[in-house]
Amino acid sequence: MLAGPALAAAPVTLLRVDGAIGPASAGTYMLYASHVAAMAPGTNLGAATPVQIGGMPGAPPEQPQGERDEPSKPPGDAMCRKQVNDAAAYIRGLAQLRERNAEWAEQAVREAVSLSASEALEQKLIDYLARDVADLLRQLDGTTLATVEGDATLSTAEAPLIEHAPDWRVRLLAVITNPSVALILMMIGIYGLILEFSNPGIGAGGVLGGICLILALYSLQLLPVNYAGVALILLGIGGVAAFVAGAVILIDTEVPGFGIPLSLIVPLGMVSALLVFGIVAMALKARRQRLVGGDSELIGSLAQITSVSVQDSHSGWLHLQGENWQVHSASPLQAGQQVRVIARHGLQLEVAAQPSTHREELNHGL
Repeated sequence: MLAGPALAAAPVTLLRVDGAIGPASAGTYMLYASHVAAMAPGTNLGAATPVQIGGMPGAPPEQPQGERDEPSKPPGDAMCRKQVNDAAAYIRGLAQLRERNAEWAEQAVREAVSLSASEALEQKLIDYLARDVADLLRQLDGTTLATVEGDATLSTAEAPLIEHAPDWRVRLLAVITNPSVALILMMIGIYGLILEFSNPGIGAGGVLGGICLILALYSLQLLPVNYAGVALILLGIGGVAAFVAGAVILIDTEVPGFGIPLSLIVPLGMVSALLVFGIVAMALKARRQRLVGGDSELIGSLAQITSVSVQDSHSGWLHLQGENWQVHSASPLQAGQQVRVIARHGLQLEVAAQPSTHREELNHGL
């Protein structure tokens, strides 16, 4: 659908609308507000009833049987009827301003009806049917439009086309608010934080995971999210079936383009299963490994006495496992003597002198 306002003594501005914008099919409203409206073959117009993506909390009240079949009666509660009535009055005013079909415009709001491009041209909803922008400019050449500053004649046959693309912020938001991208960001964020918590000090997992999780939460608050799906995805860290079920019901709307394809859910579920399997395998491997610290490693260790207490020759200090320990022995100790740890009493080690080897005795004699 192509629509654009013409300004007197200024270039013609063309606004191209591909599909519905927003939850209320804003393209229909934009078309009715334009000086010139055109559609491309194969497109459709209408279904402009205001809706809230995801729905309002709670079910709408039941309507009486006699009112269900009334086409002009909007469904839902008082707030919904107020929104529909306001939208209908607004689009009718736009239709009267641009001399378009006001009756059909109101039906598009109240009954969510739609028309094809050729039918829209027959019912005087649009002015032109054009294959592309160049074709539309050729048809617009010489057209006179009424503006606030007077009549303006368009000269568009050989007019240059200057496209104004969205800036990087809009493009970035368009990417991260894609439901599939939001799901991927959420998974990266969750597993990044798990990596950081299991290995504190790495930094990369925590920073990357935090950024991805914040972006995912920002995206989800703009999308029609089913929070039961979010809970199942979080539980899916320990169960792939819960993750897959949560991803399927995560987006709670029937609006086209908001669903998450199974072609993405299944690979993410497999990756999640592999990560869970890897974590469990590493945990079991670590459980079978021999301890490298604690009392079990202290008892039986060999070390040398670094110093002996002046007041008590049975007490001294040694260096073991990167720490200095106070020791006590039943026999007198000497600096440089090799001892074996036989017990631990709080911060003090009980040691026993090791018999000196023949080489040590010879060196001592020399």
